[in-house]
Amino acid sequence: MISLFSNIKLGSPYVRPKNWLARLHLDGWLLLGLAMLLTISLMTIYSASGADWQATQNHVIRMGIAVLLMLVFAQIPPSWLKIVTPWLFVAGFFMLVAVLVAGDMGKGAQRWLDLGFIRFQPSEMMKIVLPMMIAWLFINHDLRIHPLRFILGLLLTAVTAGMIFLQPDLGTALLIAMSGLFVVFLAGLPWKIIVGALAALLASAPIAWNFLHAYQQQRILTFLNPETDPLGAGYHIIQSKIAIGSGGIEGKGFLGSTQAHLEFLPESTTDFIFSVFAEEFGLIGVIALLSVYLFVLIRGLIIAYYAQERFTQLIAASFTLTFFVYIFVNIGMVSGLFPVVGLPLPLISYGGTSMVTLLISFGILMSIHTHKKLLFTKAD
Repeated sequence: MISLFSNIKLGSPYVRPKNWLARLHLDGWLLLGLAMLLTISLMTIYSASGADWQATQNHVIRMGIAVLLMLVFAQIPPSWLKIVTPWLFVAGFFMLVAVLVAGDMGKGAQRWLDLGFIRFQPSEMMKIVLPMMIAWLFINHDLRIHPLRFILGLLLTAVTAGMIFLQPDLGTALLIAMSGLFVVFLAGLPWKIIVGALAALLASAPIAWNFLHAYQQQRILTFLNPETDPLGAGYHIIQSKIAIGSGGIEGKGFLGSTQAHLEFLPESTTDFIFSVFAEEFGLIGVIALLSVYLFVLIRGLIIAYYAQERFTQLIAASFTLTFFVYIFVNIGMVSGLFPVVGLPLPLISYGGTSMVTLLISFGILMSIHTHKKLLFTKAD
């Protein structure tokens, strides 16, 4: 018999990493892309806030907490996550119920739970937990998945997204719906069901319109023709397009965003931060930013491709594709291609909750890539 796997650590089902990054369960390429995005975030926040050191310092603190949580989750083996996933989903579901019953109000929405020592949005937790739960439904069913499991996956996605929509939080509801649907689709949902669901969705659009809040309907009407109310509902998107267009090829330079500094551009550090970046760094800067995003997306898909289990493949692919939806919707929104739904630019916009959620998901991606199980083969 030949002695195999000489670098195996006794008592562990995982291959012992050879370099220090892998020993810390970090992926160097993914870490590089994330570090570049966080650096761009700090620069843009400082400029968009009007060189406000206090706002920038607050952002640094939140960023530090998010990075720390990413490092913690990178240490957790995927097999442990698989075990606790159903319990996390049940806990998250009841927290969403608690939000609807007795949640804290803020900016006209009931989205927060106040536990005394911490105030948070359970919907952010479900961005991670829901795709994990849907993936959990499909483990140990590699060849043929019973149609009832697909139906259950779609039902859990619809109920979770629906509860968040009622808060109301349309942007987060859409993201969570997409994260669950990605898992169902990648698990092998038959095309006839996909086509039928799309047809039903289009047919129900007139009915769904009546369930939207007045401000949500106004956002869609404004998207179709923002010039009808340039000083009212169309103001945000018009100012955003002015900022993007005025950046030109090379931009106005760092701290040169007149739209943000003269307060023509609302929510310049959150939803419309891409407009500030485009005005200051122009088309060249936008291409550079999109290149970094593309680098992170490709690395995430590579990790998903080489994942060893169905569970880890599904959640890695779902996290990566959901990150793409974040980027696509925000940039389309501030460019006037989509209605405004209140989604931040991922890892760039000011705010801790979204950054924490995203970096935890990337920590799980790193865990998936670095916790490689031993694969024994029969010796000749």
